[in-house]
Amino acid sequence: MSLSPAAAEPALSRIYAKAEDAKAFATQVIKANGLPEADAAVVAGCLVRADLRGVDTHGLQYLPHYLNRVRKELINARPSLSLQKTTPVAGLVDGQNAFGFVTATYAMNQAIHMAREFGIGLVSVNNSTHFGMAACYVLQAVEAGYIALVFTNASRAMPPWGGKQALLGTSPFAAGAPSGKEVPYVLDMSPAVAARGKIRRAARHGQDIPLGYALDKEGRPTTDPNAALDGGVVLPIGGPKGSAISMLMDIFGGVFSGAAFAGGVANQFEDFERPQNVGHFFLAIRPGLFVTEDGFRQRMDDLVRAVHDCPRAEGFDEILMPGEFESRLEQDRLKHGIPYSPIDMARIQAEAASTGIDPLAVSEIPFGD
Repeated sequence: MSLSPAAAEPALSRIYAKAEDAKAFATQVIKANGLPEADAAVVAGCLVRADLRGVDTHGLQYLPHYLNRVRKELINARPSLSLQKTTPVAGLVDGQNAFGFVTATYAMNQAIHMAREFGIGLVSVNNSTHFGMAACYVLQAVEAGYIALVFTNASRAMPPWGGKQALLGTSPFAAGAPSGKEVPYVLDMSPAVAARGKIRRAARHGQDIPLGYALDKEGRPTTDPNAALDGGVVLPIGGPKGSAISMLMDIFGGVFSGAAFAGGVANQFEDFERPQNVGHFFLAIRPGLFVTEDGFRQRMDDLVRAVHDCPRAEGFDEILMPGEFESRLEQDRLKHGIPYSPIDMARIQAEAASTGIDPLAVSEIPFGD
């Protein structure tokens, strides 16, 4: 059963932190838990960028959870990553149970390096951990001027279509392409109706979830986040279509890389006995392979303008590219600060206090207001 309304946090209760302050703060807290400063900055940067883009289910709120896994030695704080090339344009990275953020950033860098020389670079990763917002690595490639595909698998949370027992992960399908003067294409979508992070947040805050998000352990639709988390399952988007996409992510992330698959990835929130063994897939492509790079960017601009100029259906003021809303939100939050739940911020500040780090400076109102 959900918590009583009295125990729930008011929906509009927010405090604000500047992005640069949040990143510097998180870097120091992570470093105090044994990571090298450069790796700590990578993790902090990915968490804060998720918050900037409104993907707070993969943001700073989970810092205490990740650090707890570091302390339990389920996340390797000091990996020594390397690329084992299998062809000039393909290689495998053993993630060594490191932070998925660190492993993924390294792997995409290697894919970009190969694409710069050969036009395409493919890197597969095994023995990794949760890597947060997939768009972080898509943006890493797009901002360097490359087309990208980013896949990962995840712990079981969703049934194959028609089932009631979790087997598949809510594994994101992410892709991106740079443009010229217009906004880039940045897709980061879960094959589930809702991320499990949203359901966990609802449970923490004593809130119901919408009908259609999940089933309870008996296979019945539920609005109770705790029933969804206690043996229940989240549902795929589009029925069999979302289920099939999740299977594809398991193939590319797990079967292909040698990582766990078919429900074998450890749940980072429940399994504290073994590493996760998550698998990732990164593909970087130089956009000038078949037309010139400038030509590709101009053609992308034409596509973006065509999308923006498409006649609008009733009820729509504008048509946006995938990732455009998140990009606008990022710019707004860079200016006015990132909103955080006081409940989540209290947990983050307690984590800092336990390591002797000064608290993150916050404001009760947006900056610049």
